[in-house]
Amino acid sequence: MTPNARTAALQALLHVDENEGYSNIVIDKTLRRFSLEPRDAALATALFYGVLERRITLDYVIEAFSRNRGQILSPTVREILRIGVYQILYMEKIPTSAAVNEAVNCAKENGAVKASGFINGLLRSVLRAEQPLRLPDEKRQPKKALSVRYSCPEWLIDLWTKTYGEPLCHAILDSLFQKAPIYARINTVKITAEELIQRLEQEGVKAIAITPVSDALILQNTGAVASLESFQEGLFHIQDLSSQLCCVLIDPQPGERIIDVCAAPGGKSFTMAERMENRGELLAFDKYRGKVGLIRQGAERLGLSVIRASVRDAAEPKEALAPANRVLCDAPCSGLGIIRRKPEIRYKPQDSLDSLPDLQYLILCRSSGLVEPGGLLFYSTCTLNPAENDAVAARFLKDHPEFEPEPLSLPKSFRRAVREPEHQVTLLPPVHGTDGFFIAAFRRRRE
Repeated sequence: MTPNARTAALQALLHVDENEGYSNIVIDKTLRRFSLEPRDAALATALFYGVLERRITLDYVIEAFSRNRGQILSPTVREILRIGVYQILYMEKIPTSAAVNEAVNCAKENGAVKASGFINGLLRSVLRAEQPLRLPDEKRQPKKALSVRYSCPEWLIDLWTKTYGEPLCHAILDSLFQKAPIYARINTVKITAEELIQRLEQEGVKAIAITPVSDALILQNTGAVASLESFQEGLFHIQDLSSQLCCVLIDPQPGERIIDVCAAPGGKSFTMAERMENRGELLAFDKYRGKVGLIRQGAERLGLSVIRASVRDAAEPKEALAPANRVLCDAPCSGLGIIRRKPEIRYKPQDSLDSLPDLQYLILCRSSGLVEPGGLLFYSTCTLNPAENDAVAARFLKDHPEFEPEPLSLPKSFRRAVREPEHQVTLLPPVHGTDGFFIAAFRRRRE
């Protein structure tokens, strides 16, 4: 394995640090730029995601073995140290001596020659230690101990403990290091479940039907999904089970008019159009032209002519629209429910969440004007933060007497994990096997 794998991981990590890019997009672009062999690409990817997932833990070890506590390190040096410590602690197949030597080489090749001796000394100190990762005392510093163990900020652990209780909080923390399942939604406009399962088997992919949610599959041994012929032919799209369940609860009917106000990249619009048997009208909007393009591309691949994608700002719409039978407001959120897919989300500053509830409430209010009398309005997020979820839903009902709560009828196997009103449901990774997700439903009164 060449040092380029580590340099690729380093460059991707620095990009996330400096530009706050989404991890999946950053690593994909980096791998294309470096044109690595498959083996090296796999190593670069493992290092990139591993360091992102364990950042707080790795920094704790680096600080413990640094001669000058509190020393300010350059971003490049810190990331090289993180990569080195991660290999020593968590990658048994890589010789520890190689981890140190390659870290030194990486420093020399990436403008950190003067720090190569410091990097070498610190990593060798970690190697010599009998117990390099010694957690804080759980009795004296319980929050810090959890923070270091799970590489999760203390404020987030505190939030989840207060919201869901200690046992569920610990279960959520455990789930952060579990690989998220790959769920697919069958394009029932083109193919049946049985036919798609058979087709995927011919392509070397194992597909298992998820009985609680109709036309959902869990995929194994996929490789690059986009390269599968069945994907290119528009026979399915990738969508977490939480979003598929959201569309089940919305229950769009053939011939109806549906509006999805924050639709990009289009997964829920696609599923709703399929459930509508591609009959009726589905308006899919996003604020950005590039994202609208993604919706159009996806709809074309899937053969969903019922979808009309356009640019529209859900918070400040400029044009009036005719009312719809059902409106989905899948609002921008902090994403605290998808950390296992995008580990960098956990490191967002706590105060960066403060403005979100007002924005979400504004979008929900604007969207409510699109619902016909007797029609349904749905609010959803992929976060686990009560300020963005039930607090927004409660505020909306309080300020909009023309709407009433609409009870959600969940599939029998989806038990509620927390106590909440019948018109709301919170999905949790350790309980439901889904992303963290929130759904609330409201009906516009006919009077």
